[in-house]
Amino acid sequence: MTERLADISAHINGIRQLGTVVNAMRGIAAARAQQARGQLVAVDTYAATIAVAIGRALALAQAPRSDGSRKSSRPAIVLFCAEQGFAGTFSERLLDAVAGDLVGADLFLIGTRGGTVAQDRGIAARWTSALPAHSQGIPKLADQILEALYPRIATGEVDRLDAVFSRWQPGRGGQVERRQLFPFDLTAFPPSTEANHPLVNVPAQTLLTDLTADYIHAQLCTAALHAFAAENEARMEAMAAARAQIDRRLTDLQATQSRVRQEEITIEIIELAAGETASYRPPEVISRRMRW
Repeated sequence: MTERLADISAHINGIRQLGTVVNAMRGIAAARAQQARGQLVAVDTYAATIAVAIGRALALAQAPRSDGSRKSSRPAIVLFCAEQGFAGTFSERLLDAVAGDLVGADLFLIGTRGGTVAQDRGIAARWTSALPAHSQGIPKLADQILEALYPRIATGEVDRLDAVFSRWQPGRGGQVERRQLFPFDLTAFPPSTEANHPLVNVPAQTLLTDLTADYIHAQLCTAALHAFAAENEARMEAMAAARAQIDRRLTDLQATQSRVRQEEITIEIIELAAGETASYRPPEVISRRMRW
């Protein structure tokens, strides 16, 4: 009985240590998600500023306003999956969302954990990269993606580019979102209403090309930040579920510990009482022995 009680106590200590790890992981995920959400505001503002500049540049370049709806023959998909584990089915849902589009498409897969899940499914990616451990590394990741994409776009290997990522929405969890990054839907950019055009010292078409490159970079940063925040939100949810399970397990173990301890005390009392009874002699027996 004593050995059983010691085993239960050791199990309780182990569960408590696991709970400490789960709480730490949940706290780290919460901090990272909050930081990414704060940076999204800045990136969205930056992208909106570039969109206004593109609208002005379109007026200068007098470029035709294509709606970007032509059918693509060489699509590419930038898929933002999970970098680490303990995020539930985060990567699986994203891979399910693009499963029907992978035939004939180049897959640029972001996220180490997502890459492992893709390999298990027999999905081969044209290009892979890890998602940064901290959101400050997102702009550099966007640079690396564009460095891998631009040569293929320039040579015609890719004529359409979509970004697929998970966007966390309160009360609804992670929702898969898809954005077309190339070719541009120029109708989405507000036309300039100013009578005086801005003074430029480069050809209008060159300015438009540079602005569109910056806009794609901003859109990749936005997608990556949403993916980064959503992964950490999913990890927070998974750790909250783990914490609840740990609490239930601790409650059960502590109840078992109390019951076993009570049983052990009861047995000890019974043994002590039995020993006292066995050693007891009535007074008349003692008197007879003295007369003998």
